[in-house]
This record gives sequence, structure tokens and C-alpha cells, in this order.
Amino acid sequence: MSGGKPSSKRKGVEKYEDASVNTEVELHVEHEAIFHDHVPIVSYYNDRITPLLDAVDRLRQLQVVKEGIQLPTIVVVGDQSSGKSSVLESLACINLPRGDGICTRVPLIMRLKHHPSLVPEIFLQFNDKTVPTDEAHVADAINLATDEIAGNGKGISNTELTLVVKKNGVPDLTLVDLPGITRVPVHGQPRDIYEQIANIIMKYISPDESVILNVLSASVDFSTCESIMMSKKVDKNGERTLAVVTKVDKSPEGLLEKVTRNDVNIGLGYVCVRNRIGNESYEDARKEEAALFATHQLLSKIDKSTVGIQVLAQKLVRIQANIIAKCLPDIVRKIDEKLKASISELNRMPRRLLSVAEVMAALTGIIGSSKESLRKILVRAEIDEYPDEKEMHCTARLVEMLNQFSTELHKCSDHTKNFMINEIEVLEERKGIALPNILIPHTAILTILQPKFEEISELPIGFVEKVWTYIEGVVISVLDRHSENYLQLQLFIRRVAHKLVSKMKDRSIDWVTEIVQMEKGTDYTCNPEYMKEWNELMAQQRAVIDNMTKFGFSKVTIDGSREVVVEHLRGHKHVLLQAFDLKMRLIAYWKIVLMRLVDNMALHVRLSIRNLVNKEMEKEIVNALLGTGGGVAIERMLEEPPSVASKRERLNTSIKLLRESKEVLANIRDKIECGDH
Repeated sequence: MSGGKPSSKRKGVEKYEDASVNTEVELHVEHEAIFHDHVPIVSYYNDRITPLLDAVDRLRQLQVVKEGIQLPTIVVVGDQSSGKSSVLESLACINLPRGDGICTRVPLIMRLKHHPSLVPEIFLQFNDKTVPTDEAHVADAINLATDEIAGNGKGISNTELTLVVKKNGVPDLTLVDLPGITRVPVHGQPRDIYEQIANIIMKYISPDESVILNVLSASVDFSTCESIMMSKKVDKNGERTLAVVTKVDKSPEGLLEKVTRNDVNIGLGYVCVRNRIGNESYEDARKEEAALFATHQLLSKIDKSTVGIQVLAQKLVRIQANIIAKCLPDIVRKIDEKLKASISELNRMPRRLLSVAEVMAALTGIIGSSKESLRKILVRAEIDEYPDEKEMHCTARLVEMLNQFSTELHKCSDHTKNFMINEIEVLEERKGIALPNILIPHTAILTILQPKFEEISELPIGFVEKVWTYIEGVVISVLDRHSENYLQLQLFIRRVAHKLVSKMKDRSIDWVTEIVQMEKGTDYTCNPEYMKEWNELMAQQRAVIDNMTKFGFSKVTIDGSREVVVEHLRGHKHVLLQAFDLKMRLIAYWKIVLMRLVDNMALHVRLSIRNLVNKEMEKEIVNALLGTGGGVAIERMLEEPPSVASKRERLNTSIKLLRESKEVLANIRDKIECGDH
């Protein structure tokens, strides 16, 4: 940001052009009168800029900065005892608090305004009140106000104090004076006084809309000044920093070289001034200052366009005009945007529920919209409401769970381990007095099947528990989204949903347990794949048995791919045919059992989800609302939660502030839009 570079000069008029907005500000300056004793310090630019400055000050009073909108500001910073107060006194032509240590303990907003009346009007504004004062008592009034804000003692505060000075001859300026920088706390100051001051200063000088007026004592090395180091953190190239050098009469040696070399990179230039001494009047002080820079052996060599309080005043008002011209259109835009956003956010909030009918209407709306969302993601595999949230792509996630369940079931189906040993043992123990051609007792099959079912019985239960845990998360997430502005309704619906899903999960577990018990109790299938598989396996019987009984064969291949160890079976030749038949029956049947379990789980999950979405959820919510305690629940829903009430109040406050700010700027719209300054 630039304060504006001279583009052309002529007698009576200087034109400053800001490249950012191509706005020319005409400043009517009577150069030949600048150094005459009788000329007051006034604003030498067109009076039409004054309404813009008044508008910015009004925005500052409205605290539009709370909405994140920064205002163009000239911020005065300097090390302690740099002469900052003297400079501000000379600009305002009033006495400010003096003394040892920190005189400015709060951000002091100085609004200087040229007043046609010869009777000054001075007052303070703080803590939502206005305190009038006069020239004789203004310093005491500032001290009293500061004590009220920051407390008695030497501590500081970031609460602003506004000083309005309407006086004939003062420049139209608004300056923010900040506490002087000190590293060493004195008695009564907190140990972290430096950090506190630094935080306040950085808050005010960081925005790009701030111009930094850096007050430097001529007696110090500029590069070592704390204020210079702070300003360089936020304005590295010095594009929005102006330096005023004080106490030049006490340290004139080398000053010309300092301001000419510009080692500390002050982009807006330097102005050298003489501090008012003792009880000098402001008029006498200006005379002495003019004489000093005109006659002093060293100081007279400094360019006259960079010396004197009047030059400083004129430069500040020029910079102020440029920064206002640059920033106001953007401020108008930001206020419009934030006002629209706040109104939109307020409109999105539900109106307060004032009756049972309104509660029921809101609840019906939430249930309806939630059911439709759940149908999309749980039934129809539509993901348009959650395109980037894979966890909410429910049908895909459920298929993954089903596939994992199937994989885990089949891992428990290793038929090659201890091949036929179990079958031989069962057949041996089931021998009885019977016809010799009854190959396999029916009880043998069930005896082998039952332990296998015990082995897998926890897997189906674990599967349905996992599925319902997932579904509960999805259902509550959807309900929360559709009821996010109704906290009491949301808590109620969430409790009901949790209870419903728990109930349906218990039903599923009971159903799965019953399915496993049915499988354990009866070996049956009408699936033709069973006989097909068994016949294919039995076709290998003779070849496999022959290899088992031959010496030299320790392993044989079943079904063309499964290799099994058979060396241990040679001692059971008398039951090998029966055992092989029994084993093949179990292999073929177990494949059917596992497929049947997976299919049943899939069908059960689909049906349960449809029932949940289409019937159970709405019925459960209505029953909970109309059942015991429903009246109390409805009464609670009529109470707006504190978080929602707070948000509504915040938005209403924001809208009121932004509308007032917009109205302030509407009164000067022609000057903002046309650049007619």
C-alpha cells in the first residue's frame, strides 16, 4: 500500500494519485503561506473529504471491526520518551497527560476536527458514555478515564478511549495513539508489560489498512528503535510507514544524513519537528520551530518540505485522504457481503417453536427428509447427498461387510486337515448290529456337523452386530443433519434412534441364533448342487482309495487340486469306503450351508433396513412422543437451546451493526463511487 506519490505539482494545487484505485485527490495548499506565523494548522485539502473521514469515524464507533472489517487508520507508535505526546499535542493544540513512565495506557483514538467556532468542543467517549471537558482539564479527564478503563496504577488495557477535539485551526485527522514501548517494567507495572504493549501495537499496525506513524527521537540510532523493529515485522518495505523525528534541536548532528540515507527504509518519508518546550504557547512554538529550521547551521540544510508540524499535518491529511479513497469502496463491498451472509444465515435458522403444533410440524419435516435420505443411501445406492463421504456410501460398505463375513466363514472350512480321521472315528463308534450294506448311519452326519456349527456360530452374530453398529451411526448422522437447528428435537430423536436400532439388533441376533440352531439340528437341502458336487467327488473314490492303500503314496489329490495326507489311513482299510463317502457328503453339504448362511444374512439385512426406514423409525418416534413422558418432552422442545439463542442474538446484533454501517456509507455513496474528493 502506498500513501501516494506526487504525480504533478503547481502553485496552489498538488495532485496525489493512488495506483490501486487511480483516484486523484486534489489538495489545495497555499505554499507561500505555510511558514507565516499567523497561519493555523488546518486541513489544506478539499472540505469534501471531511464527510468521508466522519463516516470512517462513525464506523469505528459502531465497532465494525468486530465483523472482521478493517478501517483505514493512522496508528502512532514510538518508544517511551520518544516525544510522541509532544507531537500529538502540537497537532491537536491541547495538553495531553505528562509524567514519568507510560502516559498512554490505553489505545487513545484522537479525532481532530476543524471547528468554525472559536470556542473549542472537547469530549471523551468510553464505556458507552460521553464525558465533556475543556482545554484546561482535558489531561485530567483523560487520566480519570484511563484509570476507569485500565485501573489505578501503571497497568495497560486494550479497551479504546476516544478523544474528540473540535477546534478552530486543527487538521481534520483521526489518529490512534498507542502506549509507548518499554522493555523494563517499573514499580507497579506487570512483568510482561513489554509483551502486553507489543501485542496491542501489533494488533493495530498489522492490517494493510493501517498507516504507521513512527515517532523517533533524533538522539537515537533509528535501526535500534523498538517501534521500527515492530513496524518492519508487518511492513517490511516501509510502504505504509511515515517517520516523524523529534527533539531535533537537542541532537542536530548527523540528522540530515540519517533522514537522507534512510537506512531503516521509511517508504512514506520523514518529517523533522521541534518539540514544544515548557509552557510555550502553540503559536510561539511554531514560530520557534520555523526559525530553528530557517537559521540553524545544520538543520537549515534539511529540505523545507520535510520539516515542521504544519508539514507533518499536511502530509498526514494527504496520506489519510489517499488511504480512505483506496479503502472505502472495499469496505462498502465487505459490508454488503457480510450483511447478506448474516441475513442468509439467520434465515436458515428455524423460527422458534412456540406451540405443540409447531413442534409436530418440525418433527414431521425432519422424519420425512431423513427417511428420504436414508432410502437413498441405504436402499437405492444413491450418494448425491454425500459424494465425498465414503463412509456414507452405505450399500457399498454393506457389501464389503458381507464379503468379509463370507471369507471368514470359508476360512473355517479346511477339509484337508486330519483328512477322514474324524469320519473314521465317528463310524467306528456308531457301529451296531445291523445289515452290512447300510453304509452310513444318519447320526454320523449330525455328529460331525454339530461341532462345525459350534465353531462358526459366533461369526453370524458378530456380523449382524457389526452391521447394526454401522447402520446406527449412519441413521444418527442423517437425523443429526436434518435436525441440526433443533437441538432439543435432535437429542430426543437421537435417543429414540439408538433405542430402535438396539431393539432391531437384538431381533437380528435372535434370528441368527435360531438359524444356526436349525442348521445344527437338521441336515437338509433341496439344492441340486449338493448331489452334483457329491457325485463329482465320489467319482474319484476308487482311484483315491487305491492310492491310499498302496505303499509309497503318502499324499493323494482330491477334486484335482486339494492335496491331503493319507499315510495314517492305511490301518483303517475296512472303513475307508464309508469314511470317504461320509467325507464327500460333508464337503458338498458344507458348501451349501455356508452359501445358505451368507444368502440369508444378505436377505435379512436388506429386509431389516427396509423395515427400519419405511416403518419402524417413524413409528418409534411417534410412539415415544405420545407415550409416557411425551408431554414433558414436547415442553422441553419449546425451549430454545442456549447455543441457538446465542447464535440468533449474535446474528441479529451483527445485522443491526452492518445495516447502520451501510446507512452511514449510503450518505456518502456519491463520493465513494465517483471519487469526487
